[in-house]
Amino acid sequence: MTGTPRIEFAQVWKKFARGELHDSLRDMVPAAVRRLAGRGPARDELSGEEFWAVRDVSFEVRPGEALGILGPNGAGKSTILKLLTRILVPTRGHCSISGRAGALIEVAAGFHPDLTGRENVFLQGAILGMKRRELTRRFDEIVAFAEIDAFIDTPVKRYSNGMNARLGFAIAAHISPDVLVIDEVLSVGDLRFQQKAFDRIEEMCTSGIPVVLVSHQLERIASLCTHAVLLERGRVARRGTPTECIEAYLESARNTDGAATHTSALTFDTLTQESPLPVRSGERALFRLTGAVANGVTDAAARDCTLRVRALSTGRLIFSASACDCGAALPAHGPFEMDVELQFNVVPGVYSLELAVWDAETQRDVVTGPGMTLKVEPGALTFSGTSHLLPRVRVASTAPSAAGASR
Repeated sequence: MTGTPRIEFAQVWKKFARGELHDSLRDMVPAAVRRLAGRGPARDELSGEEFWAVRDVSFEVRPGEALGILGPNGAGKSTILKLLTRILVPTRGHCSISGRAGALIEVAAGFHPDLTGRENVFLQGAILGMKRRELTRRFDEIVAFAEIDAFIDTPVKRYSNGMNARLGFAIAAHISPDVLVIDEVLSVGDLRFQQKAFDRIEEMCTSGIPVVLVSHQLERIASLCTHAVLLERGRVARRGTPTECIEAYLESARNTDGAATHTSALTFDTLTQESPLPVRSGERALFRLTGAVANGVTDAAARDCTLRVRALSTGRLIFSASACDCGAALPAHGPFEMDVELQFNVVPGVYSLELAVWDAETQRDVVTGPGMTLKVEPGALTFSGTSHLLPRVRVASTAPSAAGASR
């Protein structure tokens, strides 16, 4: 619908040059002349020192939708944000934001160090498109949110990093945008302020405006977003729900890690579930692992393996234990078969099982071998959180007895 605030990204490509980058007019003019003379690559073609940071990416975000963008470092996430906020222009394609845009990106980057916090509120607010009247009206609210009342008339060069981040976030989070673009800003301040910042972003995301969120905090993607895209090397590798894209992201990371060369004495063949489906919250499930131990391994740690369980809705590791931790030892050499029984005292959801071994060369655990995705359905346990701690609760009445009350 015409006039409806939305975010549009249509078949966008963006290229960069490797090594030193020159953006001055002095460098651009000769490059343009070479292209006109036919002695250089066309604008939408690559030269030998160029590469595509974003390749044919398309998405649209409408009111009431929140798109999560995830992927490894170098996948193109930050480039997409810079394209959306017009810091960069596409090499090919089209991207646009309809309506007043709010960007929670490098929230304190625009502060002038010699100006006070009060002066920087009005400067930064003006940069973000707020009218002076609006800034005056919301000033007390911004300062109270940032929790720097006593220092608001102090130059920000005397602020701590946390104070700078809190003030920058408070300004950006109070501009009442039509469209919201968020980068890794959910780690500002201490733990208490991080939760406060998250609550504010959640409030903005559920207000019905279009939102794009880029974060390595997968639980934030899962809890805030309605859908997601997974980027790999500048391309969209997966579209779907946050859980589907998080699962694909973790699977890709597991395969990449497992494909890397390592010096473990263990190899795995299969990981299978031996107990009947479905697995329900609170019930036990049996898994069987087969593999082999190489000959000539004397180090017991090199003959150990670790089983990990990860919540795919958040990417968070919820359990990890080695065979040694469980009182089991693999054979000195040769093939083996190991049964593992787990009690899933977890909330219903989708979980992954991972295998990790000790890499003697890098001195760290490496995820390798076959993995598994498992769905846990509702069962007898009723609780919230991440795991059930099997509580024992006793209640005793402390009211005075009737006989005692009559005396």
